[in-house]
Amino acid sequence: MAQLDWNDRYSGPDYVYGTEPNSFLAENIERLSGPVLSIAEGEGRNAVFLASRGLSVHAVDGSEIGLAKATKLAERSGVNIEMQVANLEYYEPQESAYNTVVSIYAHLPSLTRQKLYPLLIRSLKPGGICILEAYSENQVGRGTGGPSDLNLLMTCSKIESEFSGLETVLLHEIIRDVHEGKFHTGMASVIQFIGRKRA
Repeated sequence: MAQLDWNDRYSGPDYVYGTEPNSFLAENIERLSGPVLSIAEGEGRNAVFLASRGLSVHAVDGSEIGLAKATKLAERSGVNIEMQVANLEYYEPQESAYNTVVSIYAHLPSLTRQKLYPLLIRSLKPGGICILEAYSENQVGRGTGGPSDLNLLMTCSKIESEFSGLETVLLHEIIRDVHEGKFHTGMASVIQFIGRKRA
């Protein structure tokens, strides 16, 4: 989706992916520590959850409307989050700045991933964790969320190739029931990945 499309999607009063955190992220909170970089953060649900657990969070998204709603959600929740509007195609995070990188349903073109993912790895401190959940290629046709373009969807082999600089802690494709707002609802095929930067 182009940036203007995301602004349009986020322009209504509702939080289109809900205000509760992604369940895979929540289930693994004990593995995570701050500072955290959360890419494609959207309307702030995951960043607010992380901040509510005492972690410092830098949230990045291409939509200023999404991040404005994230700011409001953070204020209502009594937490502070550093927000940055940035096009992920050109984004360069600070080197060795984060203990955790979060990528939840950040469906990016392969050329963008091939440029961004090495920079995400570089942004992690030694021993840092990357946690990712994304719809898999097998999600096409299910009608329960995610893009239809295979280039934007993930496979385990794509993860192994594109995050080859990380040690794999967990990597699998599963079918699970996703209920995260009106656009992510129902049984879905997802890739879940946790990788660690070697110390």
